[in-house]
Amino acid sequence: MMEDEEFKSINVIPFVDIMLVLLTIVLTTSTFIKAGLLPVELPKASEKQSESIDSLIIEIDIEGRIYLNSKPVNLKDLKESTESFDKTTPVTIRADKNIVLQVFVDVLDVVKKASFEKVTLQTEVTK
Repeated sequence: MMEDEEFKSINVIPFVDIMLVLLTIVLTTSTFIKAGLLPVELPKASEKQSESIDSLIIEIDIEGRIYLNSKPVNLKDLKESTESFDKTTPVTIRADKNIVLQVFVDVLDVVKKASFEKVTLQTEVTK
């Protein structure tokens, strides 16, 4: 009869392969979440700007629709919503480069009247 042998080593290579695949999936998913879901073609800039972690994000798509933290709003709702935020909250404006300028000016006017201290316009870096 054959005796039960003790394990002298464990093959961990399949475990490492699975962990690398899971890591790749997590990193890819987090990239899509961070980049935002709205298709906005950003204008170009020569320098990279820093991104804030806890910020108020206002997006304007090519049709001129306004989004506050990915939720559609109109100018009146934007004004009411921004009043509830702390004035030290960083505000990031992501506007499509082909929008009507008046929509951008209207949004900027709302942000200015709300007296936010840190307002940035997100752009893409040109090479």
